[in-house]
Amino acid sequence: MTTPKRKRRRKPVPKLYAPSIWPTWLMIGLAWIITRLPLAAIFHLGQVLGDLTRALARSRRIITETNIARCFPELSSQEQHQLVRDVFREISTGALELMIPWLNPRRDLSAHFIVSGEEHLDQAVALQRGVILVGAHYAVMDVISEPLSQLGPIDVMYRYNKNPAWERLQVNGRKRYFDGVIEREDTRQTLRRLKQGRVIWYAADQDYGPKHSVFASFFGVPAATLAATSRFARLNKSPVLLMRQTRDREARTWHITFSPILDNFPSADDQADAERMNALLEAEIRLHPAQYLWMHKRFKTRPEGDPSFYPEGV
Repeated sequence: MTTPKRKRRRKPVPKLYAPSIWPTWLMIGLAWIITRLPLAAIFHLGQVLGDLTRALARSRRIITETNIARCFPELSSQEQHQLVRDVFREISTGALELMIPWLNPRRDLSAHFIVSGEEHLDQAVALQRGVILVGAHYAVMDVISEPLSQLGPIDVMYRYNKNPAWERLQVNGRKRYFDGVIEREDTRQTLRRLKQGRVIWYAADQDYGPKHSVFASFFGVPAATLAATSRFARLNKSPVLLMRQTRDREARTWHITFSPILDNFPSADDQADAERMNALLEAEIRLHPAQYLWMHKRFKTRPEGDPSFYPEGV
């Protein structure tokens, strides 16, 4: 006689001010102070935090080292080591600077932004079929919220966080600038807003498992790639273009760059579209490889029969 499997119970979400959430509130309080420092100090703190995180966060360091070694085999071991160090510094700087629009929204950073290719976004919006603005998990994220929100009717997609303090911070922070802050699984609202002619900004570069993905090459490695980009575009006949945002430490500026509208996208083939999108994102990332989230398990899901990409225990 077999024992029936028990249903897996989800852990209850802690309350907003539960003791387990107090460390998050402390970090938010420290971030509130940091957002009032000069940019030079924030960038310097980001480098220090990056070095500290690389030393202490063993699993993330191993993930980053594995990704860099497999995606940049042409680099020497010394160059790979330097790139890993730079990745932690850039991502940590991004974690600090994204708090500025969330916790110090009155701070004027307008002189520090440079926008290129705005005409491509205007052209896409003018078609009145909604726009899919494809991004990636760059080191620069929400710090660009204010200038981006002024460029068109833009909505953003995000991932729900089980920590209620962080969830409230990220949702309320984004709602200051964007009319629509859409949880990534809410496909109905995404389609509804596309039909209303809105621009949907989302990152299509993470591994969400095999259910809604196809395997497409990314830096020469088969990667589970969302087919949603071409499917959304096909359903609403929406134009698709890419956006890249990067940081110039020396000039203390952020650059927002829009690509032209992609020709003949989507096609009738999800696989071909995924290969094309990954190739385009790869080309963008190679321009500033340290400013990409290499500490994410981009290659966690493997084709059937393939060995695990990452070492056991990370």
